Amino acid sequence: MPIGQVTRGTTGTNRLRRVDRWIAALPAFRRAADPLVVDLGYGASATTPLELHQRLAKVRPDVEVVGIEIEPERVRVAQLEARPGVSFRLGGFEVPLSPTDEARGRHPAIIRAFNVLRQYDEDQVAHAWDLMTSRLATDGILIEGTCNEVGRVASWVDVTSEGPQTFTASLHLGSLESPTIIAERLPKALIHRNVEGERVHSFLQDLDRQWAYNAGLAVYSPVQRWVGTVEGMRAAGWPVLNGRSRWRLGEVTVPWSAVAPL
Repeated sequence: MPIGQVTRGTTGTNRLRRVDRWIAALPAFRRAADPLVVDLGYGASATTPLELHQRLAKVRPDVEVVGIEIEPERVRVAQLEARPGVSFRLGGFEVPLSPTDEARGRHPAIIRAFNVLRQYDEDQVAHAWDLMTSRLATDGILIEGTCNEVGRVASWVDVTSEGPQTFTASLHLGSLESPTIIAERLPKALIHRNVEGERVHSFLQDLDRQWAYNAGLAVYSPVQRWVGTVEGMRAAGWPVLNGRSRWRLGEVTVPWSAVAPL
């Protein structure tokens, strides 16, 4: 039996573009011997798996995307839109593949599980992570996170078989008033930890302070203001990863240990 609960199924065009862009740049995907990618809990339509394939195929034309949903009717409807490189299966956190793929010993290089764990209790997250990462290929990555309805506010955790590795926030800079808006869309493992004394709370408070401090750079562009903000975070001692090419996209990434619950 599929493992998990039926989600609301909310989906939409371009909603997951930020995390798709992240996946397309991951070495774990680009260098995968078998670029098999799973979109777990894709919702009420086939939109996000189809978009994911379209974006990733620009990097790896041989990519294969498997959409997995726990609700049978959603799978039936999505299968009407199956095409070369995109297929759909019934399942949950156990991440089932086709009998042929299972017999061949295939494992996903990437599993994307977005807006799936929001309805679960925080103490259920680690078990779900363990189930999904157990299905990954060697060096594979689970991308688990959430976003708002139009995809302008998103955050996620990169998880491997060794546990969570990084936390990323990704924001649409042209409409950004305050970085703390990400508090509403933190992954389930963090969303209840945005309180005084927790690392993620300190991270968001410092991010907001740096955004305010760099307000003068907005006359050049919101991108310049954000780059100044992330540079300020690094100067303040936060172990910010990556560089300007990623920051200019509205991203900030830190090791999981920097925001992990106490």
